Amino acid sequence: MLTNQLNKVMLKHPHLTETYNKIILTIESCETKDQLEGASRMVENFKTLYKEVGYPKSLSYSLDRAIKRKKL
Repeated sequence: MLTNQLNKVMLKHPHLTETYNKIILTIESCETKDQLEGASRMVENFKTLYKEVGYPKSLSYSLDRAIKRKKL
């Protein structure tokens, strides 16, 4: 059910989807600690900007997990 809610929000807000995907790609491409710190700032900015849209918290958790998995 959570996936359906996530899909609905992302379909209503295509910029949200594009931004989320860009951040995931940025995190995955990080090769240094400095780059990962920059990606972490992107995640925090994403949370701040899209908080007003009412994006699902699962996106926030997903980005946080991606950062933790990538720890260098």
